[in-house]
Amino acid sequence: MDRTVNGRWWCEHAWTGPGATRHGVLVDVEHGRITGVVPDVDHPPDGVDVLRGLVLPGLANGHSHAFHRMLRSRTQRDHGSFWTWRELMYRAAHQLDPTTYHELATAVFTEMALAGITAVGEFHYVHHDRDGTAYDDPNAMGVALIEAARTVGIRLTLLDTCYLSSDVDRAPLGPAQRRFGDGSGDAWGARVENLHQRFSGADDVVVGAALHSVRAVPLEHIPAVTGWAQAHSAPLHVHVAEQTAEVERCRAVHGCSPVALLRDAGVLGPRTTAVHATHLGPADIADLRESGTGVCFCPTTERDLGDGIGPASALLAAPSGPLSLGSDSHAVVDLLEEARAVELDERLCRRQRGVIDADTLLRCATEYGHRALGRPDAGTITPGARADLIAIDLTTVRTAGGGATAETAVFAATAADVRDVVIDGRVVVRDGRHLTRPEPGRDLARVTAALLDDPGARECVS
Repeated sequence: MDRTVNGRWWCEHAWTGPGATRHGVLVDVEHGRITGVVPDVDHPPDGVDVLRGLVLPGLANGHSHAFHRMLRSRTQRDHGSFWTWRELMYRAAHQLDPTTYHELATAVFTEMALAGITAVGEFHYVHHDRDGTAYDDPNAMGVALIEAARTVGIRLTLLDTCYLSSDVDRAPLGPAQRRFGDGSGDAWGARVENLHQRFSGADDVVVGAALHSVRAVPLEHIPAVTGWAQAHSAPLHVHVAEQTAEVERCRAVHGCSPVALLRDAGVLGPRTTAVHATHLGPADIADLRESGTGVCFCPTTERDLGDGIGPASALLAAPSGPLSLGSDSHAVVDLLEEARAVELDERLCRRQRGVIDADTLLRCATEYGHRALGRPDAGTITPGARADLIAIDLTTVRTAGGGATAETAVFAATAADVRDVVIDGRVVVRDGRHLTRPEPGRDLARVTAALLDDPGARECVS
């Protein structure tokens, strides 16, 4: 991998913010940071690196479960629901150990880098061995994810997840969930503090916190998680109201919605991101907006699982926290598709076009996403920002004729149109190929086949 972090980049076209697509943009980089942005440079000066097409800030994947990638195409037969899909997900989680998790995550993060994702938030809850006992290193699985991201060259926010119960009524973890649990919020905190100390000061890793959901963290254990996040000024994420059954159970047990429960427990706030937030009432929307809580939508997963469509336009109305995007279960890994889906879902619901403009959707995929991952210094092409640049080819059958505009990026381009990726000033992808992981498809097929013991999948890599 090219480790150069100082240099000059000439961008044929660059989206530098809402309504601002500039041509011939010269970007100066020192120590992985942008130090200068000069537009209207007609031709690349001698000795600069050239990025053709439309250059965007790096994309941020706000919500990922790397091991869910094993399920792609394998859960599409017959009927079912989120809850039947979840049983298949538990079987996939059962196959993992630190070595295989590192191999799988490396392949998945490579797919993300090729899609223009320069930072990912990994919502991590597969902590322990299959029977629930800790590995010799209690954070072995988290370290496997961190090292996988480093192998690929993308930044990681490890959202270490507290997961203690199987339902809102404090039901104990089932056999398939035991490896997720730490026993208590305090025990979770002690383990995560060890991980935080190991990686404190690392420029490429943020150790954050997550509450899996109101189903999985009893009320009395929430303060341990929120307290740890507050003490470390760390991002805090939580699955919220993804399913109507979750909302109904929370009302039955606690007499209020999941958002109201989290509000009263002191979870909401500017460092918090509510993931999914699909089934919200007017009071829930008001609570999220007025507290400055961010929301992360994962439209390709939410439609794949039949979850529903969240109220994006209502949540974006001021005042509000940032709206970020994630690929979650990785039905596809394509943040441009996630951005496009937010608007197209709104059109279906409202029977109206142009509800959320392309510039706003790009900010959700870039600036707002990095902010949700604890990286407010990323996601823009401005002096002082991290030098994350991705180039979208404007000559493919999808993008040709659309022009160098935000609308082309959001409504025409896909991950397959990303040609070059620069992360912190380092070239990671060139001409559509990862510089150190040249066969990502074969890597994904091989590790998936081995984990699932699938002879049909093995034939694809023989």
